[in-house]
Amino acid sequence: MDPEYWARDIDPNVPSAARMYDYFLGGSHNFEADREAARRVIEAMPQAPLIARANRSFLRRAVRFLVASGVRQFLDIGSGVPTVGNVHEIAQGLDPDARVVYVDIDPVAISHAQQLLEGNTRATAIVADLRRPAELLDLLRRARTRAVLDLSRPVGLLMVSMLHFLPGEGTYRAAAALRDALAPGSHVVVSHPVSDAIDARAATEVEAVYRRTATPGGLRTRAEVQRFFDGYALVPPGLVWVPEWRPDDRADNAADDDGEPGADPRRVGMVAGVGGKTG
Repeated sequence: MDPEYWARDIDPNVPSAARMYDYFLGGSHNFEADREAARRVIEAMPQAPLIARANRSFLRRAVRFLVASGVRQFLDIGSGVPTVGNVHEIAQGLDPDARVVYVDIDPVAISHAQQLLEGNTRATAIVADLRRPAELLDLLRRARTRAVLDLSRPVGLLMVSMLHFLPGEGTYRAAAALRDALAPGSHVVVSHPVSDAIDARAATEVEAVYRRTATPGGLRTRAEVQRFFDGYALVPPGLVWVPEWRPDDRADNAADDDGEPGADPRRVGMVAGVGGKTG
């Protein structure tokens, strides 16, 4: 992708959580400020790239599960910079008619996604903010986006490794507004780092790095994460450590530094779950 295109109107000196995540995954759509911030996170928490890979594996497993469950529409909130194993690639690889709308507040992420999706009539990307759910829903109901996503049919709402960038009670209300707007048969997918699994000193240092980005955040307890599923029934195995959510092959497990599957799933420091809407 032409850097002059995706970097226009962007301050390259302000790190972005989305571009830092791209760096953790080995991507190249990031600036030096993003790389420096990501390196500082790794200094405080050496397992950060492992966490990113494990989380990406969970996303793949969850999308495959939803397709197998009959879901053919996906709303990926906080989708970040597109990288290997994007939602539309996974879903459309299983069913070419699957539809995806990517949402992020980072213009770089959306610019790149729009170029990547050029010619794909069943996927699109929009700039929007979960914290303004009414505006987001309005965008989803506009003609161009409505042609991709039909809210009267089941949707897979993906909020993977992004809710910790949105602290406070308002995030629960915003997420609930989206859940309530979805049709029966919809599912919500969440992964989130939890405070009881991450060293307090490391967490403080990492939070200090992210305060320099546009989306500083914080940790939640497991009980607080479970609130994002209110009104939805958790599917087995429930809210568990990310590597424990329906692992289906070696590549989908967190790996130790030597490439072997991690013996302790708590190392990832994140919990994950999928909930379904009935009624």
